[in-house]
Amino acid sequence: MGTSAPPASIVMSRIFHEGFATGEGAIVDELCSPDLVEHQFGLAGTGQQAIEHVKAAMRDVHTAVPDIVFTIEDEVEDGDTIWVRVRAQGTATGPFFDPPSRRPLDFTVVDVARVVDGRIVEHWGVPDRFAMLAQSGVLERLG
Repeated sequence: MGTSAPPASIVMSRIFHEGFATGEGAIVDELCSPDLVEHQFGLAGTGQQAIEHVKAAMRDVHTAVPDIVFTIEDEVEDGDTIWVRVRAQGTATGPFFDPPSRRPLDFTVVDVARVVDGRIVEHWGVPDRFAMLAQSGVLERLG
């Protein structure tokens, strides 16, 4: 008997909790297809380029907000596609467009992914970067 692939909801949970929350990109090799198609602004690419972009994003998020915690608040699956609305909370204690502000952050991420045989093959992500910039104080420094 073979091992069945994990459901898309587990794959998405692991990407957030074992990847973005820790900064450890190794999970990407396990949960993303080597042929990943990434559509998210700033991370877009295909194959190895996409994989490296996602790993770098994990490192960047964890560096800027080392105590970040993700909570999947909503999810919907249809066929091989899953939509998740995720709440991200933490403290801006790492560098993020300048020295750390040490301010609390609470923002939303909306992700859409196609998951086939337990691996993300295509992804669209929309993190609320504006909320992150505003809450961390970056926008105040620009004004």
